[in-house]
Amino acid sequence: MSDYQLTANVRHDLGKGASRRLRRENQQVAAIIYGGEKAPQPITIDKPAFYKAIEEESFFSSIINIDVDGTKEQVVVRDLQRHPFKALVTHADFLRVDATHEMTLNVPLHVIGEDSNQSVKEKTGVLHVLANEVEVSCLPKDLPEYLEVDIAELGIGDTLHLSDLKLPKGVSLVALTHGEEHDAGVVSITRPTVVAADDEEEGGAQDESGEEESKDKSE
Repeated sequence: MSDYQLTANVRHDLGKGASRRLRRENQQVAAIIYGGEKAPQPITIDKPAFYKAIEEESFFSSIINIDVDGTKEQVVVRDLQRHPFKALVTHADFLRVDATHEMTLNVPLHVIGEDSNQSVKEKTGVLHVLANEVEVSCLPKDLPEYLEVDIAELGIGDTLHLSDLKLPKGVSLVALTHGEEHDAGVVSITRPTVVAADDEEEGGAQDESGEEESKDKSE
């Protein structure tokens, strides 16, 4: 698990006007910490450090330590609101975590074994990634940054499902708690499809030759 540290200040100036001023100053990002037994706490986060952190995939599946005016909080990212057309985060939502209670969070899937899979290497099979992330449940200390999906032995026509994933100790998949019918596919390998355009071109060539032959016979 990556160790992320952010510095924040309690936000006293609230409302739309205050949010606009904050964005114009372009030094901090408005956010809120909620959950647990404490009241929601509006904060502002140092923008350069925050923007650097969100460039990393693991930031979104890690426990984050936030120092709010000297008070330490452990949180996870619950939501980011982004500007509709600018590369800006307008607001961040953080959820408090409790070391003694399980939490649910989406973690990314990393496909491995492509270099060892003969059908993929020889291009006799096409890899289809059916899911990029999964929702897990675990204690904060057991939260994985990602889960690996090993396709080294996957053959053409095969599919790996959620139940095939190797999970770290203490981690479970939320979907599988709802029954076997939720055991969705994660990756599959199929045979390459025939390009329809090639068939059309061949068919067109045959039609043209047929027409020319008919014309020759009629003449």
